[in-house]
Amino acid sequence: MIRFLAGKAGRKVYIMQGNSNTQYFKIQNDANLIVKDTIDSVYVALTEKGYNPVSQIVGYIMSGDPTYITNHNGARSQIMRVERDEIIEELLREYIRTHFDVQNN
Repeated sequence: MIRFLAGKAGRKVYIMQGNSNTQYFKIQNDANLIVKDTIDSVYVALTEKGYNPVSQIVGYIMSGDPTYITNHNGARSQIMRVERDEIIEELLREYIRTHFDVQNN
């Protein structure tokens, strides 16, 4: 069974349920590109302002407090447009792709 849910900013989220009663969801690739671009922009803005971008992004993801992200170049408003779980998903996807030579789905 596949159910469609409208996600943030009009993205499509599909929730799928198989015979094993294990649920999973898949986000459309458009949303992945938005998240990648956001991470890139935020990283650059934090670096330009002299912050440790990894520490600041982790602080934001863990707490949800946007003040971990600089306002420089609109980085704070950009990162608030995507869900924190989408950021984690993209970072994990890239880590797995890089370290295990696995292609993204």
